[in-house]
Amino acid sequence: MKKKILIATAAVAATAAFGFETWFGDKSVYQVNTELGNSTKTYGYWFDYNDKDNQGQSKVTYPVAKGNDYSADALDPIIESCKGVCGTAVINKGGSAFEGFVGIGINIVGEASETDHTPQPGDASAWGGVCIAYSSDVGAKLELGLGDAKDKDIGYDNPSVSLPKAESGMAKDFAWSEFKQQGWESGKPIASEDAAKILVALKFKIQGPDGSYHFNIMSIGPNKGGCAVTGGSLPSGGGEGGSAAIGDVSMSSAKAILSGRTLSFSGISNAKVEILNLQGQIVMKGSAASSMNLMGLDAGVYMVRIAGKAVNMSQKILVK
Repeated sequence: MKKKILIATAAVAATAAFGFETWFGDKSVYQVNTELGNSTKTYGYWFDYNDKDNQGQSKVTYPVAKGNDYSADALDPIIESCKGVCGTAVINKGGSAFEGFVGIGINIVGEASETDHTPQPGDASAWGGVCIAYSSDVGAKLELGLGDAKDKDIGYDNPSVSLPKAESGMAKDFAWSEFKQQGWESGKPIASEDAAKILVALKFKIQGPDGSYHFNIMSIGPNKGGCAVTGGSLPSGGGEGGSAAIGDVSMSSAKAILSGRTLSFSGISNAKVEILNLQGQIVMKGSAASSMNLMGLDAGVYMVRIAGKAVNMSQKILVK
């Protein structure tokens, strides 16, 4: 299955070691470059799933219609509209014996072949874990998908980490060791480090009481990969269209201004500032209340991350 891909240059995509390029939804790139993809080129496209196999009636609704010239299920229009993958999780357990759930995920390697659409596993150990930036008005989970056969073998008790409620956006880093099973009695145990060696998919999952919950996945990458809250949007009106800005000033007048080797800020004062290199490492810290001298940094592309009570934003700069 072929899809239109917009290629991000090194100047707009933070790259961590071992090849996994941190994906940012506001760059209009539709495919996440895991660097573990096979020849089918079907890795890294976003998909949604729900509880229908458990007799549930949950679903994800989007602010715009899905689909492109190649697939009716493509989420490209959602990424363009939301500057990320946003939607409304409409949870309805229906006839299920468990709480309803929906999820958004990406396959790490891709399908087996053009005729066999079974997602394949890959060894993601070198990533060291995963980073994610998201907003959600309910707690969620980031789960390691291991494929239908292995998921069944472990009793669907997949290693996962909890993602707190974050209405204004949040960026989190997780080492593989932080992913844990819940300890259900059915199924076999698996260490998270072993799960990383046979990883099929990364899944952002919302499960809970019946209701409607907004979310937006803004970036995803390897552990310490520089995931950052960006100017994404949440759907409004129960997913029936419209959007609201993430962060009070993330899409307005707040700016980081680089003049020579001096970084100053406009439109914001009460916020902390972090400067990250392309490996996602924090190389400087400061405050938006005063300018920062960058004379100690090597020339290159950096990400400025600004976070405070009234702002959550990131901006790339080129230090010469």
